[in-house]
Amino acid sequence: SDAAAAAPPDDDAKLQCFLQWLQANGADLRGCTIRACGRKGFGVYATAPDAAAADGVVMAVPLDLAVTPMRVLQDPLVGPRCRALFEDGGVDDRLLVMLFLMAERLRPTSLWKPYLDVLPSTFGSSVWFDDEELAEVEGTTLHRATVMQKKSLQALFNDKVKALVEELLHIDEAGSSIEVRFEDFLWANSIFWTRALNIPLPHSYVFPGSLDGQQIRTGEVLGDSDLTTQQETDTTTKNSSCDENSESHNMESIWVEGLVPGIDFCNHNVKALATWEVDSEGNLTGIPASMYLILAQAGKSSVETGTEIYINYGNKGNEELLYLYGFVVDNNPDDYLMVHYPVEALRQLQSADIKMKLIEMQPSEQLLPLAIMAL
Repeated sequence: SDAAAAAPPDDDAKLQCFLQWLQANGADLRGCTIRACGRKGFGVYATAPDAAAADGVVMAVPLDLAVTPMRVLQDPLVGPRCRALFEDGGVDDRLLVMLFLMAERLRPTSLWKPYLDVLPSTFGSSVWFDDEELAEVEGTTLHRATVMQKKSLQALFNDKVKALVEELLHIDEAGSSIEVRFEDFLWANSIFWTRALNIPLPHSYVFPGSLDGQQIRTGEVLGDSDLTTQQETDTTTKNSSCDENSESHNMESIWVEGLVPGIDFCNHNVKALATWEVDSEGNLTGIPASMYLILAQAGKSSVETGTEIYINYGNKGNEELLYLYGFVVDNNPDDYLMVHYPVEALRQLQSADIKMKLIEMQPSEQLLPLAIMAL
């Protein structure tokens, strides 16, 4: 109990260091703060009761702080080697971000240390279950998916990840003697899948000099976790609050997946208080090329000081939430039971070959990797 009592002050010191790091790098928490929220780690809480009555913006973060594949390739230390790996096809964009997270977390001199130090070190998602916990869900879709994912991650770590991260660490003498463990990869994988957002980077941000001045909205955390098929499928945003002009906005933006420090501390609620948008020219936030958190009821109602500001991770059942994020929702309105359909039975149906091809072509919106259908 003494150790547990000593933990909060240490966590608070790390949090204060992170908040100072955000501010020093141009982020603006103008109507909210980040603080501890019990067992859930940290959350985002309203500090300005009149924020919703104004423009509704409670946080703005420069896109330069986002951990994206593009940011990794631009890194002065590991960028050149990562670019070579990426261009050779040795890693995809998601794995690139995970390798970077691993290397920076292990590197003593990392410039990202204030951010990485405040991130969770363990998770409740099923890939972190011990044997006893995993036995509790034996016979379920969740069990099969978890076993497959663990095997896939371990194989990927042994075949590729361990050597690549060690190579990235050796670029800096300070990290040359650090051992890379499978748990480091498990951590980076969980950080990515529990915190990454779909980010519509303005075309002018990716390609300076081109014309782009629109604000672009998105609204959902990444949710597809098909690592067992080497992340071959694309994720999509599905939040109903997306801009009605999203088609024209999509033409003006480059969609990438990444972590946005600050905004990624928002927890999930189906009745979300906020969503996020990108302000390419800073017309609303005063910060060009920034992502900002905006209250859904801006200009309509006030939010009491101390109210937690949630975002919506998507309409997911509890089995999927546990698999991806490590929590379940009481009385989940989107709960459902996924039932295994034997591939042998599917083959007996009329036009079975065509149906199988359609399933294989389907973008991955489901919990399970397609490979499990063959079990």
